[in-house]
Formats: sequence, C-alpha cells, structure tokens
Amino acid sequence: MSRALAAAGMFSYLRERFSSHLRERGRRRARLVSKDGRCNIEFGNVEQSRFVFLIDIWTTILDLRWRYKMTIFISAFLGSWFLFGLLWYVVAYIHKDLPEFNPSINHTPCVENINGLTSAFLFSLETQVTIGYGFRCVTEQCATAIFLLIFQSILGVIINSFMCGAILAKISRSKNRAKTITFSKNAVISKRGGKLCLLIRVANLRKSLLIGSHIYGKLLKSTITPEGETIILDQVNIEFVVDAGNENLFFISPLTIYHIIDKNSPFFHMAAETLLQQDFELVVFLDGTVEATSATCQVRTSYIPEEVLWGYRFAPIVSKTKEGKYRVDFQNFSKTVAVDTPHCAFCLYNEKEAKAKEKKGYDNPGFVLSEVNETSDTKIARLSHPSPPLDGKVSTQSSALITRQSYQKWLHQARTVKREAGVRPLRLR
Repeated sequence: MSRALAAAGMFSYLRERFSSHLRERGRRRARLVSKDGRCNIEFGNVEQSRFVFLIDIWTTILDLRWRYKMTIFISAFLGSWFLFGLLWYVVAYIHKDLPEFNPSINHTPCVENINGLTSAFLFSLETQVTIGYGFRCVTEQCATAIFLLIFQSILGVIINSFMCGAILAKISRSKNRAKTITFSKNAVISKRGGKLCLLIRVANLRKSLLIGSHIYGKLLKSTITPEGETIILDQVNIEFVVDAGNENLFFISPLTIYHIIDKNSPFFHMAAETLLQQDFELVVFLDGTVEATSATCQVRTSYIPEEVLWGYRFAPIVSKTKEGKYRVDFQNFSKTVAVDTPHCAFCLYNEKEAKAKEKKGYDNPGFVLSEVNETSDTKIARLSHPSPPLDGKVSTQSSALITRQSYQKWLHQARTVKREAGVRPLRLR
C-alpha cells in the first residue's frame, strides 16, 4: 500500500512538473522578444527571398551561425585547392607531362614533378597557401601554366581576405558585447518618490563603459481601433528614466530604471488584482556605443505579466568596503522585497486629490462642543450668540472644533432646548 501511494504521489508530481513545463513553454512561445533579446518572428511567402539574401552576401554570412560559417570557411579553401588541382592536372595532361605518356628525357614539363592528381592537388595547395617547398615549380615552357599561377594567387588572396574578415567581424560584433549587459529577471511595481513606478534593474558586467547610453521601452499588445481594425502588435512608447534622465547613463554600477505610472501611462488602469489577466509584452531596449571598438550596441529583453511583481522593490546590492571600494553583490541582483504599495495607480492619485481638497477647506469657529453640566439658559445664550475666538482660532482649553458627528449631536440638543424652553434657536448656515 505504501509503495502504491508513493508511486501515485511520484506520478502526480511528475505530471504537475510536466504541465508547468508545458505552460512555461507556451509562455515562451508567446513572446515576440525572448529574455536574451532574440526575436520570435517568422517570415513566410516572401518572393525571391533567396536572391535578396544573396545580393547582400556579406550580411548573410555574418548572420550565419558558427557551424554554418565554419562549414563555408573550410569548404571555400578545400574547394579552391581541389578545383585548381584539377586545372593543374588538365594542364599536365594536355601537355603530356604525365608518366603514362612516357615523355622523353629532354622533355620540359609545364610543372615539374606532377605525376598525377594527388601531386597536382599538393602543388595547388602549396601555391595558394604560399608554402613553397621547392620540389614542384612552374617552368617557362607553358604560358597557360603561368596565367593559371597568377589567377590562383590573386583568387587565393581574395578568399583569404574575405573569409578571415568574416571571421573577425563575427568575433568583434557588438552583439557579443550585448551579452555582458544583463537585466533583472522580473520587473517590480512600487512607490518611488511618492509616485507609483514600474522598476527594472540593469547592470554592465564589464568595467568598460557604454558611451551615450539611451534606454526606452515598447509595450506590445492587441488593440482595436475605432474603425474596427484589430492590430495584433500595437506598439506604445514607454519612457524609462533614471534619477539623472534616460540618456548618457553613467553605467559604472547597476542602475534601477523606472517608468512613472501616471495618467498618461498605459499601466494607469491596471491593478494588482487584474495584472495577470492582461495580455501585453513589455520590451526594453538599451542602446549605446562600445568604448573599446566604437561600435553601436543594442540590448533587448522583455517582460510578460507573469514577470511583473506588484508590491515589491529590488534589494540593495551596492555596499562600501572598509578599504573604501564599492562592492556589487550580483547574487541579489534579481532579488525582490515586499513593500506596502497601493493596489492601483488610480487609487493612489485619487487619495492625493482627496487630501489636497481637505487642505483647502476651512474651520468654522462658531461650532463648539457643549459642556455636560451646562444649564438650559446658558446653553441657549451661548448657542444663540457664538463668540469667535481670538485671531480666528479656537482655544483647545475652552472648546474643541466640531466634526460632522458633533454637529449632528449639537443640532439635536438645540432642538431639544427649543422644545423645552420654547425659544427659537439660531439657524447657522
């Protein structure tokens, strides 16, 4: 029985893990931009797409993956060596320099010591790579051989330049520099400077800076226009700022960028309870110039509603050592801490407006609380002729300002006095 229960528990656990894995894969597929910046988009029915890519052959080769690039690199050299090896063999065959033709002792071949296809291939390799062993060489007997030697030398230089340049450009691309810029795993929403903000943490893992850094965002969601048109990927600009702005960031330490959720923000009508029900993708871009190579670099990442935490802030990661140096603890880079946060931006700003309206109100010094031990005559006299306090203020020792509940109590007492004494009380406006 215990084994059966254990097996059932293990089966349910594996099923739950598998279901969560499928849900996570579904969320990943729904992204337009992955967490590492790759775009999840596919082009179909593009006319003459192959010819377009062949026209821009340099960019096509640079965009290839390393396995395809190395395949082209090796194939280019091996193919050229073998092709010219065949040509050298044809030259030797036409000139009857091969041993099967039994050339005479006084016969001068076009290329010395070419006895077959293998030796022709080796001569082609030595010529193009400029090894120059000296055992095989071209003679002045054949003009065709001289022309072929010149042509192979020029073509070999072109192949070397193109392929080595492609490898060097692939290695030095700013795309690789972008991998040393990291974003926090989650975005958080909390109060900052008295305003509700969406915050994201970004860090530069290298000591070299990004010059002229600029950060911004795009909110992608499906919208329906007033004309009834459905836009699947409608882009809304999201302004991110740091304390000093959003341009020319001093990227020496991790920065917390934030977007103020005000009435102009697309997050203004979202709340903590409805955040997970939203269908959007927040794509964040960071542009800058690499200090070492002066190449332009762009870093991208995205956040979906499940990755936006409402009511959290980032844990501090920068500290100062005893030696006076600043230390960054990347172990807590994406760590968050729960804080008190309004459940929606609309409520936060309405609360501020209500408090502002209360500050604009004024107190009526004529409304005062009555003492319990007063007689009816003194109560009528005081209520009928309220005396204003000095300097327009009410003394806290003699009386207190009336609240709405106290005013209702005072009105009830005045009506009671009216019925008992037959005196018409003063009506205050």
